[in-house]
Amino acid sequence: MTDQWQYLVTNSELEDLINAYCNDFTAGARAGRFGPITGRDREVDETILILLQKGRKNAVLLAPAGVGKTAMVVALAQKVVADEVPDYLKECRLLEVDLARMAAGTSGPAEFQERFIPLCKGVAERYYNPDNPRIILFLDEIHQIMPNCEGSSYKGLSDVMKPYLTAGDLMVIGATTLDEYRMYVSTDPALDRRFQKVFLNVPNIVETYRIMKSLRPGFEAHHGVTISNILLMLIVHMTEEHMRKRNQPDKSIITMDSAMAYHVKTHGKGTECDINSVYYMVGRETGLNKQALHDEKKFQRIVKQVMQVEGEEDIYYI
Repeated sequence: MTDQWQYLVTNSELEDLINAYCNDFTAGARAGRFGPITGRDREVDETILILLQKGRKNAVLLAPAGVGKTAMVVALAQKVVADEVPDYLKECRLLEVDLARMAAGTSGPAEFQERFIPLCKGVAERYYNPDNPRIILFLDEIHQIMPNCEGSSYKGLSDVMKPYLTAGDLMVIGATTLDEYRMYVSTDPALDRRFQKVFLNVPNIVETYRIMKSLRPGFEAHHGVTISNILLMLIVHMTEEHMRKRNQPDKSIITMDSAMAYHVKTHGKGTECDINSVYYMVGRETGLNKQALHDEKKFQRIVKQVMQVEGEEDIYYI
């Protein structure tokens, strides 16, 4: 290493900080720890375009809870590992900063910032070294770092990051809801200018169904049971109708997982998840009587919808 790249935070110190307080999404993607992420190509492309810029190269993902902001960042990490990103981002590291882990055991903001500042500084001072892969920091619930976010253990952290963001030494992806961004982040014009917004839409029924299909192999391998296309579509419709306060695809994925778990509990592995397991878990989540959930006319419409989406020869019946 030349004198030009002598760092105040050494490589070993930075790696210790990363191991202690970060989740390495690119390492996880390389190890195959994540299921396939579908339906977010536009948002991933928008984020890549932002990261490639010289000035405002920080993105903030805006969407309601459960829509898949973290999943979109995982999708970006998967693209990096698959070598499907421009040269500027090849072999980059995408690190989620686990603020809760970083704050654990600290007695106040000063002690917490003593852990964060070396990480921030270590990443920033390596930015201009062409021999280093890019490091992108991901901060979920980024509104919690703002000074005006009362009750947050991380409030005021934005003041620590701001000089590095202003100098262009950091690449950051944040995530929060639009309301929380407006309430906390946009009130600081200097910080607001450093981020470009990427809006994630709530997937519709067919989009959610396709997300469920892409995730199905991982859940089938975990539970040791299979689940049909028709039950996947049924779950999407049931959660859309009866769990209105929650968002897709999260509520459908959770219901699929719990229905398969209930089926294993009652029928064992090596079988096919049945419709009663779906009704049981929807009823359990909503307080509705599972016996009253079945509507034959609606069910037949769901069957027809799957046939339209898949074609009659690839329906994967229950």
